Amino acid sequence: YNGALPNGDRGRRKSRFALYKRTKANGVKPSTVHVISTPQASKAISCKGQHSISYTLSRNQTVVVEYTHDKDTDMFQVGRSTESPIDFVVTDTISGSQNTDEAQITQSTISRFACRIVCDRNEPYTARIFAAGFDSSKNIFLGEKAAKWKNPDGHMDGLTTNGVLVMHPRGGFTEESQPGVWREISVCGDVYTLRETRSAQQRGKLVESETNVLQDGSLIDLCGATLLWRTADGLFHTPTQKHIEALRQEINAARPQCPVGLNTLAFPSINRKEVVEEKQPWAYLSCGHVHGYHNWGHRSDTEANERECPMCRTVGPYVPLWLGCEAGFYVDAGPPTHAFTPCGHVCSEKSAKYWSQIPLPHGTHAFHAACPFCATQLVGEQNCIKLIFQGPID
Repeated sequence: YNGALPNGDRGRRKSRFALYKRTKANGVKPSTVHVISTPQASKAISCKGQHSISYTLSRNQTVVVEYTHDKDTDMFQVGRSTESPIDFVVTDTISGSQNTDEAQITQSTISRFACRIVCDRNEPYTARIFAAGFDSSKNIFLGEKAAKWKNPDGHMDGLTTNGVLVMHPRGGFTEESQPGVWREISVCGDVYTLRETRSAQQRGKLVESETNVLQDGSLIDLCGATLLWRTADGLFHTPTQKHIEALRQEINAARPQCPVGLNTLAFPSINRKEVVEEKQPWAYLSCGHVHGYHNWGHRSDTEANERECPMCRTVGPYVPLWLGCEAGFYVDAGPPTHAFTPCGHVCSEKSAKYWSQIPLPHGTHAFHAACPFCATQLVGEQNCIKLIFQGPID
């Protein structure tokens, strides 16, 4: 939540995960294909200690594709399982939730072995994404009910239950970027149009002009959590945590004031991002006027969290402002001038406008823009608002 997990980073469960070249290659590539008519024979192959993918076509026919060591690639696996084959453990993102008590998921929709990312060990270190991950027995099983098929060239492929969706922004991850089109990635890494609903049996159409190569700013949706992929080069041009802290100090040094109470406002330090402080700036999200906290402006004809701005009489939500702390979400290093509505997370204008136009998967077939810092669904005409600070009177 806003650059950190509610319980903090623990082992393989983190809010961000860096991929480094492994000391020894652990990638695999397809080799022998077996068509098997008895479950015992299928078990015998999957117990050989080699990686394999099993496609169950019917009770008496299974295709098992054996995988062999690939000295030129490293494999990293992502999923909900805490078993050792998973390098990066992900849990469901609860929209807007900071509180761990609220964040109890009754039933996760993220697959235990959701996807695998395979990186070339030699330049340009291309990274590719594939649906499904190998389990502790080094197997991937696609049961009778999973969507699967034989391609014209004869190789088997399939989709996972809730699918792995990817969106590459047009123009990379920069101020000028535009949202791309969401696609589904198959177990073998081919690109398909989306199914009618998330877990429908019928696959989409093959998109031959697109690949599973991850680019700076690619979004990976695992049905319950969305990951942002940043390249080393992309991060080199991105503001750092220190830069965001300097912007916070700069805005506080300008001593913005509450136009009514005339008290000085200050964004709390990045470490204090859950407790509303006395000097914290608050904003009316319909007009953008920034104030200190006050208790007036309630109107009987409005909703509980709606207030009338004393400056311009506009009625709308009145919320505390928080600086967006995850530097990887910023598309530029501009000053924090815009807030997402309705959550009040603040970042640069270009970052706010970029995320305001990105449709993120929600549930089984809905998409909506969300705050990157807390996953709250955005509302309002623009999904974000320009903040109007009042400088000191003296």
